[in-house]
Amino acid sequence: MATRSTIAVRHEDGTVSQIYCHWDGYLSHNGKLLMEHYNTLLGAEFLVSKGDLSVLAPRVTPDKDAVHTFKVAQNGVCVYYGRDRGEDGTEPKQFASVAKYLDNFQGEEYNYFFNGESWEVTYGETDFILVEQAMKLETEDCE
Repeated sequence: MATRSTIAVRHEDGTVSQIYCHWDGYLSHNGKLLMEHYNTLLGAEFLVSKGDLSVLAPRVTPDKDAVHTFKVAQNGVCVYYGRDRGEDGTEPKQFASVAKYLDNFQGEEYNYFFNGESWEVTYGETDFILVEQAMKLETEDCE
């Protein structure tokens, strides 16, 4: 069973791009990977530029010398519905502003948002909070 999430980025011009990610949206997986591997505006923008994801991983670009498809994925490489499965209609959703994004975004179990400097997340009934803050709260709840 999947834990769905969305990943969105606020660009320097104030617009927002959002993609869907099917697997493992938990803070312990997607939250951690976003913080460790996509924690810059350039990295976050490159990640979402490829469209909707099946699986988030540490790398966006597969090795050219090996096969990388939806069914035969390279270890540690993101799996995209468009690039790796050939699906149409998987491009990032575009919003003219953060306000438009907040009014109309596709909400899933976890929703990650790169605000230009750091990752935020909303899940359950929470408002957007910093991912590192949410991870700390989740750890405290388990103790």
